[in-house]
Amino acid sequence: MVGLKGIPAILSPDLLYTLAKMGHGDELVLADANFPASSTCRYGPTEIRADGLRIPELLEAILQLFPLDTYVDRPAAVMDLVQEDQEGGLVIPMWETYGELLKEAGSDKPLDKVERFAFYERAKKSFAVVATGDTSLYGNLIIKKGVIHPWNKVPPAPSKSLKFFG
Repeated sequence: MVGLKGIPAILSPDLLYTLAKMGHGDELVLADANFPASSTCRYGPTEIRADGLRIPELLEAILQLFPLDTYVDRPAAVMDLVQEDQEGGLVIPMWETYGELLKEAGSDKPLDKVERFAFYERAKKSFAVVATGDTSLYGNLIIKKGVIHPWNKVPPAPSKSLKFFG
């Protein structure tokens, strides 16, 4: 994002607008390149394109602005492995990365692992789906927006001595 101080450049104007419009409890899907984003968004969520971007970098930037929900047991969810991948012992290193980024943002709660088709249904009810170019297996992530508490770091209000306040 060009022209604003303190806003990570990786965040597009459309994504910033969406993050600002979201309210407490709204969910944002960060979708990998294999996720049916356009099909899912026919059910209501806003589709935001972030082609070429990877989810960890996008998540890190989003979490600089986005409060995670502290009133739920698990403010972040991933798509669980299908049975075949579970039996094959597939390991998803991306989930550890997500956990680290979420912890840096103040949440040490575990990721919710949601069955594949239940994840798709939950995504249909989300506020928005960010379609990335991330080709990592099982890279999809849902984050739930929280609230900004008075004790959170919020920029101070402009001084009343500014000429616009008369």
